[in-house]
Amino acid sequence: MTFHDRAIVLQPGEGKTVSVLGDHYAYKAVGEQTGGAYGLVETTVMASSAGPPPHVHGGEDEAFYVLEGEVTVLIGERTMTAKPGSFAFVPRGIVHTFSNRGTRDARLLVIISPAGFEHAFAEMAEVAPSADQPPDMGRLLAIADKYNLEIVGPPPE
Repeated sequence: MTFHDRAIVLQPGEGKTVSVLGDHYAYKAVGEQTGGAYGLVETTVMASSAGPPPHVHGGEDEAFYVLEGEVTVLIGERTMTAKPGSFAFVPRGIVHTFSNRGTRDARLLVIISPAGFEHAFAEMAEVAPSADQPPDMGRLLAIADKYNLEIVGPPPE
């Protein structure tokens, strides 16, 4: 058996991790490793996290698979509760967000296709690492614009 040079093997807890608005994003695969096909990020949505504001990706589809905990997912005009084992696919151009209204953290696998947008999390982490302090909105909106991301409203209550 041979092991290909482009193969990726990460153990639990491995992968670069950044924090955006208090939630944690651990890189499992980026476009440079997948030939641009997809990015894969393990996201820990902290208890009582409002998550990202409702937004639209102009160039990527996004999919969520819930590993632990429970999140509320908004896709278009539909809101649903996603428990472990739940899967949600969001085609590009559709308004969506997620939040954790519960008392324990939730973990999701997030697939971004094609790859590229996963790099936005590291850039956003520089200007909005914590939910405790307001982000530099000018810089955050510039990052959103760079990645063809349209923010369409505040996080749902």
